[in-house]
Amino acid sequence: MARVHVVGGGVIGLACAWELSRNGHQVTVVAPQPGRDGAAWVAAGMLAPVTEAQFGESELTALLRRGALLWPAFAADLEQASGLAIGYDTTGTLTVALDASDRAALEDLLTYQHTLGLESHRRNTSECRRLVPALSPTIRGGVEVPGDHQVDNRALLAALLQACEAGGVVFEAASVTAVDDGPQLVLADGRRLRCEYVVLAAGVGLAGIAGLEGTGLPEVRPVKGHILRLRHASPDSPRLLPRTVRGLVRGHSVYLVPRRDGSVVVGATVEERGADVTVQAGAVHQLLCDARAIVPGLDELELDEAAAGLRPTTPDNTPYVAPLSIAGVVVATGHFRSGIHLAPLTSRTVAALVAGGPSDPAVLEHTPA
Repeated sequence: MARVHVVGGGVIGLACAWELSRNGHQVTVVAPQPGRDGAAWVAAGMLAPVTEAQFGESELTALLRRGALLWPAFAADLEQASGLAIGYDTTGTLTVALDASDRAALEDLLTYQHTLGLESHRRNTSECRRLVPALSPTIRGGVEVPGDHQVDNRALLAALLQACEAGGVVFEAASVTAVDDGPQLVLADGRRLRCEYVVLAAGVGLAGIAGLEGTGLPEVRPVKGHILRLRHASPDSPRLLPRTVRGLVRGHSVYLVPRRDGSVVVGATVEERGADVTVQAGAVHQLLCDARAIVPGLDELELDEAAAGLRPTTPDNTPYVAPLSIAGVVVATGHFRSGIHLAPLTSRTVAALVAGGPSDPAVLEHTPA
């Protein structure tokens, strides 16, 4: 078995490290803050191949559907390996429209979903409010998607850390500044780490690593996203939402993801602002206004956290999971909004590449050339 260094401590890096350790490799994760690196810490954890389907991205939708199939076994294995619950919830998702224009847009999306063979069901206002009683009575109906699920992102990261440690993964709290032939990693303190394989899963952090020019790595840009966390003042308060709710609010997209402890995650903006992660009042205000328009009861919750993260994104929004031209170096990046969703599929593909065997074509066929 090989010595493998995984660069990046987000959900992709940790999932790859865990899978590689399960395959018998000697694995080291090199990252400044494992579990807190990357976009997954500032995320909602939706596993949504249907409601994330976008016009013109049928190949990405197929990839998301493939990734969703792996989640039940991945969740069960991870909970067993870590001894921790990850909040994997298969209740389903309801998307609602605030006004007539939003309803028309939702109808177009429903038609598109059906052309791809996706399961989604039109629901009128009364049916929506039976599914989610907290919805505003002014909504104009919606679409129920039983196959779109969620996982608690931070519980997932904690479980991956625990499973990695239990599997013998070593953690090196350091920043990587370059990759050289060997392969070897050059650290910020000048040290060099040699191994047989390197897995680059640092997301937008790849831009700060030298030595990758001309290796086949596509452009990966950061896309900013604001997200909010709301909670009840009392832990004994009943849950506001029984399932994930997504909404179209005067053309804006918003989602509300309930956690088992009664808290609600509200997100998320999509902003081209480079590497800026400042939390801006205008973005927080917009998210709260849109969320309150479809679930007025949010007014009773406390604003527990407002945060912003950076999603690693390729020019065509599809992930890049492939070997680079440097011998022994594999990259897994560009997952945009789907890093958590595609973590099981990506980690399995990376493990196959390190083993030198056939990789999963479901990933490689949908990456930029």
